[in-house]
Amino acid sequence: MMMDWWKLFWGFFVANVLGYGGGPSSIPLMQEEIVKHYGWLSNAQFADVLAVGNALPGPIATKIAAFVGYQEAGWWGFVITTIATVVPSAIALILLLQIVNRFRQSFAVKGMTLLVQPLIAVLMVGLTWEMGEVSLESIGIWQSLGISAVSFWAMTKGRIHPGLVIIAAFVYGGIVLSHQVA
Repeated sequence: MMMDWWKLFWGFFVANVLGYGGGPSSIPLMQEEIVKHYGWLSNAQFADVLAVGNALPGPIATKIAAFVGYQEAGWWGFVITTIATVVPSAIALILLLQIVNRFRQSFAVKGMTLLVQPLIAVLMVGLTWEMGEVSLESIGIWQSLGISAVSFWAMTKGRIHPGLVIIAAFVYGGIVLSHQVA
């Protein structure tokens, strides 16, 4: 039992401490730990948790951690994964902001914050690729491309809030795709 708790803590601690930039960069790291390293969820299950988590308010990493922790070890798992996700980031935020504020004119500090952005972009592209594969396997290329195109248009040209687009995708999936994927 204690070993399982330690694995839950360590898996989420590592993903969130190394996830510079918050949710967008920690999600691929969480997926690495949750799916590939520990096998707590399959890739398809992770995609479902990510989709539902995005539809709810609040930080995505915390919601994923709470779900997986509860699923794996009940309420203690929920508490352990939430602490592993929130507390290290909060402490690091306080310490790093003090350092950054002290040296904010330093070229080194400016360089560190600018040059890590391409890494975050690569992590997000990798996660998008893997979630796209899950989508292609489950609903096919045409449905995936259609939903992607409509969602992209809705958020960029239509200026519709991403949360509303996610809810629309849930409704579409529940009404239309539930009859096709059985």
